[in-house]
Amino acid sequence: MTIKHFIFRSIGILALVGIVILVVGLWMNSSDSKSLMALRLIALQGALPPSDSADFCVAVQQRLATTILMGANTLFSDMASFRHSKPLIQPFTIYQVVTYAEQRPIMTSCKMKSAAHLRAAYGPQAAGAQRFCPDIARLVRAQAVAALRQANISAAAERAANFVIEENAPYLAGRSYLADFQLSYRSSNGLIHLNSPGLFQAYDSWITPLLPKIFQGQSYCHLATVEYVMALATGVMQPGTVMTTADGAPVTPGRT
Repeated sequence: MTIKHFIFRSIGILALVGIVILVVGLWMNSSDSKSLMALRLIALQGALPPSDSADFCVAVQQRLATTILMGANTLFSDMASFRHSKPLIQPFTIYQVVTYAEQRPIMTSCKMKSAAHLRAAYGPQAAGAQRFCPDIARLVRAQAVAALRQANISAAAERAANFVIEENAPYLAGRSYLADFQLSYRSSNGLIHLNSPGLFQAYDSWITPLLPKIFQGQSYCHLATVEYVMALATGVMQPGTVMTTADGAPVTPGRT
């Protein structure tokens, strides 16, 4: 286990202990909806796990659906398996793949379930507000800024803080989600923009019963990693990285 993974895992364990303590306190004192919502909000706090760990998309799922439910996650080592996968509501199953630039993880892709679908399957208190991929991208940016400041690279931290998170509207079709795209780009005013395209099927929509069950309530994201944001901010990488979900995509370290 690397030092980075040890630190992230230690933070996660401490957060889990805090959540368990809070669960007990709330259960003993109240079972009303306000207490349950407070529990969910506490569960969403803390750093995201390492982008190349199987814990990452579990945490992203929890934050997007405002839930403490944990999907069983599969981290694929080939893009074709990820591309053909579909998350399940019962058993609650999600999927992940990581794209690399040599040894550096630069994008994590998650296939998850929507808050509305979780509520329908596990009860009205199972999930709260639905969030979207750009909301997670802002967390990633903030985590990169914090890491750069911790490393006393203040100029790079300032640059990262000024990166623009694009408000990418989620796609409706898997073909669009799987298409090539730029993970980042530099606009005419010199600012670096980060893209976080996704796919979303509104489970509480009138059209849902007309769809095959395998397509209902899906919530997908492509997300730049903390490592990628730091590399852009320090000049190690340049904006304009084109991402692909083709079979040859580098989804294990060391390939270019």
